[in-house]
Amino acid sequence: MTFLYKSESLRGAEWAKLFAAKAPDIPFRIWPDIGDPREVRYLGAWIPPDDIMAAFPNLELLISVGAGVDQFDLSKLPPELPVVRMVEPGIVDGMVEYVTMSVLALHRDLVPYIAQQKGQIWKQIRVLPASTRRVGVLGLGMLGEAVARKLTGFGFPVAGWSRTQRTIEGVTCYSGTQGMSDFLGRTDILICLLPLTSETRGILNADLFSRLPHGARLVNTGRGGHLDQDALLAALDSGQISAAVLDVTDPEPLPAGHALWNDPRVLVTPHIASMTQPDTAVEVVLENLRRHRAGEPLIGLVDRSRGY
Repeated sequence: MTFLYKSESLRGAEWAKLFAAKAPDIPFRIWPDIGDPREVRYLGAWIPPDDIMAAFPNLELLISVGAGVDQFDLSKLPPELPVVRMVEPGIVDGMVEYVTMSVLALHRDLVPYIAQQKGQIWKQIRVLPASTRRVGVLGLGMLGEAVARKLTGFGFPVAGWSRTQRTIEGVTCYSGTQGMSDFLGRTDILICLLPLTSETRGILNADLFSRLPHGARLVNTGRGGHLDQDALLAALDSGQISAAVLDVTDPEPLPAGHALWNDPRVLVTPHIASMTQPDTAVEVVLENLRRHRAGEPLIGLVDRSRGY
């Protein structure tokens, strides 16, 4: 009853030590050392192998080692195979840290100040209180809710939009088509934390940007596929968007010479906003293995109809 890890090997070695200490009865292997493929019952992966059931005919559970599952082609996975996404506190804490950093950087004009430093320009920009800067979180799942709650503590007026109506203390919540328009119209700093699905791909486009207040700012920590990069560049040139922080691009890595690399209005980081922490991740995985064996509901079970 082997657990196979298929992702970054150094983190896999950390997982192996934790499994040995916490679940020595479960054989743990790191790709490509798969051993007997018939013994593999559990697969933790960022990108699973092609024709997964042919490779591992007795596989019982597929676990994403990240918070999302958009890197999985769910249409190629057997419908009876449970797929779970990673739900662990390390991912949440990391995302809250990164988005808080980004929002404060945009709020306090760090992006133009970095550009001014490179040009040896000493020019002050008026400081506005947080109470006048309206923040909007697009997507109120586990990560979005945690981010929204944290940002209220800085005095920002915080709102959120989700597919279905939510209620979060201190956060104005919107949903639906009309809700989206109202949400965008009151958002000075927009944070995208949506899952990437067929419905949300390309959602950060020219139409959406046009419905934000002039000079709005953007943080994208969802997926690169959410953003129409050409539309962002056009919105930056027109002043509709004044600055952006992007942790994700499409493709990744961003190709050499791409306009976003050297745009002084944009900060780019290499998909590091949040990373699975091995110690807490293994605790969640082992709990899911226990639940699976006991026939209990799984943590982070993916709804195939929604794609997350």
